[in-house]
Amino acid sequence: MGSRANQKCITLIASLLACALGGGCAGFSGADQSYAYFTPPAPDDQWSPKISGWQRRERAQDRALVLAPAAVSQAAPVDVDRVSPVEPAPEQPGVLDLRSKYAAFRADQKRAMARSVAAWTQSQALEHYMEDGPVDHWATLEETLQNNGDDCDGLELLTFHALRDLGFEMTEVFRAIVYRASDGQHHMVTLWFEDPKNPWVIDPTGAMTLGMPQMSDLPGWIPIKLFSDTTEYTVSPELPDTEPITVAARDL
Repeated sequence: MGSRANQKCITLIASLLACALGGGCAGFSGADQSYAYFTPPAPDDQWSPKISGWQRRERAQDRALVLAPAAVSQAAPVDVDRVSPVEPAPEQPGVLDLRSKYAAFRADQKRAMARSVAAWTQSQALEHYMEDGPVDHWATLEETLQNNGDDCDGLELLTFHALRDLGFEMTEVFRAIVYRASDGQHHMVTLWFEDPKNPWVIDPTGAMTLGMPQMSDLPGWIPIKLFSDTTEYTVSPELPDTEPITVAARDL
């Protein structure tokens, strides 16, 4: 998107966006702060009923109505007893080994794909952004497509599902509720955890940010909830010297 289109997006979203997801948040600032993203929610968490309601409806949707199932081929089983061990190639000074090259190429392609998804979704928001009205309803993907649009929490599903359909792991792509303390605004975005400590942010409407910056580049916004159709976490400020958290999706 060019600068003129970007400005158009910002102007349009500023006039349309009334994405108040409800609830409040206070007590810490996003500037110069790291977060423990995968903290189990408290029993009385105010967001949990809303999240669990959407999760039940999302899982209940028959996604076969939306996307044709990909053909899955099964390779013949490998007889490990007949496979000869492969001797590693001798290292050559100044030459990257193939494993490192492959990892770098794969990472570059995934970032390019994610940026493409971000740009496409943000461009679609210009045509398909719709306010909820007096009742805040979190749509499923099927509802968003049937209605030909939605507000930020519905349009975000285009990014969330597209990344997973394109091969991103369930344990690295999450929906997120973010909060801006300056005006009390809540917003829905997709977070891609290529870096477990500093995820990429994909904002479907461009109201929070355009492109695909990392969370550390947006100190005015604070992540408060993280979830998918099977998991839910509360984001909290990370204390010094805490052990890294291993992400393990749980079935609901």
